Amino acid sequence: MNKIHNSLANFIWNFVFPYRLIALLFVFLIIIAGFWGPLNSILIKHIINILSAEQFGDTSLLYKPTALLVLNFIVFDNITWRSIGYINYKIQPLIKNQIISETLKSVMDHSHQFFQDNLSGRIASQINTLADNIEIMLHVISLDFIRGASLLVVSFITAYFVNPMFFYTLFLWFIVFSSFSIVMSKQLVHLADIHASKESIVSGQLVDCLANNVSVKIFSKKNHEISRINKFLLESKMAFSKKSFFMLMLSSIQGLMISIMMGFVAYILIYLYGKHLISIGDFALILFMSMQLGHMMWHTMSRIDEFNQAVGKCKQSLAAISGKQEINDKVGACDLFVQRGQIIFEGVRFQYKDTEPLFQNKSITIEAGQKIGLVGYSGGGKSTFINLILRLYDVDNGRILIDGQDISDVTQDSLHSNIAMIPQDPSLFHRTLKENIRYGKCNASNEDVICAAKKAFAHEFIIKLPKQYESLVGERGIKLSGGQRQRIAIARAILKNAPIFILDEATSQLDSVTEHYIQKSLWGYMRGRTTIVIAHRLSTLLHMDRILVFDQGSIVEDGSHIQLLNKDGLYKKLWDAQVGGFLPDNKNMYP
Repeated sequence: MNKIHNSLANFIWNFVFPYRLIALLFVFLIIIAGFWGPLNSILIKHIINILSAEQFGDTSLLYKPTALLVLNFIVFDNITWRSIGYINYKIQPLIKNQIISETLKSVMDHSHQFFQDNLSGRIASQINTLADNIEIMLHVISLDFIRGASLLVVSFITAYFVNPMFFYTLFLWFIVFSSFSIVMSKQLVHLADIHASKESIVSGQLVDCLANNVSVKIFSKKNHEISRINKFLLESKMAFSKKSFFMLMLSSIQGLMISIMMGFVAYILIYLYGKHLISIGDFALILFMSMQLGHMMWHTMSRIDEFNQAVGKCKQSLAAISGKQEINDKVGACDLFVQRGQIIFEGVRFQYKDTEPLFQNKSITIEAGQKIGLVGYSGGGKSTFINLILRLYDVDNGRILIDGQDISDVTQDSLHSNIAMIPQDPSLFHRTLKENIRYGKCNASNEDVICAAKKAFAHEFIIKLPKQYESLVGERGIKLSGGQRQRIAIARAILKNAPIFILDEATSQLDSVTEHYIQKSLWGYMRGRTTIVIAHRLSTLLHMDRILVFDQGSIVEDGSHIQLLNKDGLYKKLWDAQVGGFLPDNKNMYP
């Protein structure tokens, strides 16, 4: 079940629901914990009245209220709070971890476009902000709200039985105080939302800067980056200052209202005591309870401020990560079953948002087991062709079939599990080399991992490292050279052993000797598999069964290397123009 909703209340409830019985016990314990203060005041009142009685002389009269006072501390203070703490300790990390896990799962289902539009650091920050603030709302703030409500009800009842005037006074003050605080706190939600957004932007910019630290160094742009981040920090500071000043003004007015209430209650106490309408114990009871009620209301309303800030942050984070998922599995989607590996484009039309169409009514068939090369100028549609097969984007019209199965009708996981791809700039996890290679097949044995590494000519450099296959590669594989990262990516793809194989400039960062051996190894791996290779170095495509030549989203030529040279078309022009086996970036580079 998908637990990610745009509604914050529904989102939270989905995670609390499995623990609803424990949650009810949690609420019950908090309610009775709120009895401690009023009961304490009532018992102290009886002790004072006994001590102030003119006929007082029998100290045994003090034993019962004193014993009840001690029992009140044990039951309504110590036992309840320790039980509340135990429930928090057992349940709090479970709910928080489930929130992070389910949210990450939902985020990973977003389209390729989502991750292009959002910084990964900002997404991670939003997930942590959401989990942290829901934790605060459930286990910290809600505790004070429920306890405060319990104490408030018992205090009102107690005040009424002492003298109805105290009840009406405290109740009227409560209505004015709470209404003012709640109305003013609505503005705080808006300010907290703005501040959370600014902080999230700062976090994303920091990650962007740190992830590109090499570029910062080689372009001597440290001061530029500091200056740039300072602009975002200034916006965050201004948002924080507005929010904090508003909170300061709100707290000052709330403090003034509590002082007025205390002064009014004290005046009534003196007046009623002077008229002999209340006892000394009643005087102490109402005075102490009014002070406690005022402090509790102030504290609770400050919690409302925190609650509203948490709500603002949660809504902002939830909105950022729970947007509409552009590419979804259809209801009842089945798994893709690839027996041969035939790929067919039928009348495919596609264009990126706000751009000219790349493909219009494209139809082409790649037979099972064929080795296909893709060439053309940059921006011609080669990568888009691959992305559509991977269903990183959905076609606007037409359909793409693999072994007769429409890829929009099968699950994305099954589609991707049948395709092994080696990207041009492979990104590795900050994990060990063994874990990175085994990512192609998580249950692979150590022997399988080593075998794949040998086929990718990665074993030689791995065994020279101090920790060999247990060596950490750094963030995105930064500890390795470009060629070493490519070899790890190749090993990972070989280990996956999928029926469809896609290479996007997979050997572009290798030296000529290593490239020769890897191509020889890959050629054996390609046998019997449908293989698609994007290459700017045309020499790598000489032995392909077919070469598709792209130009502005259209396949303008289709044939073998020899056939295309004989056509004397775009491919021939590219072949003649290439220097060292590389294609020019665009058609205007050469006459």
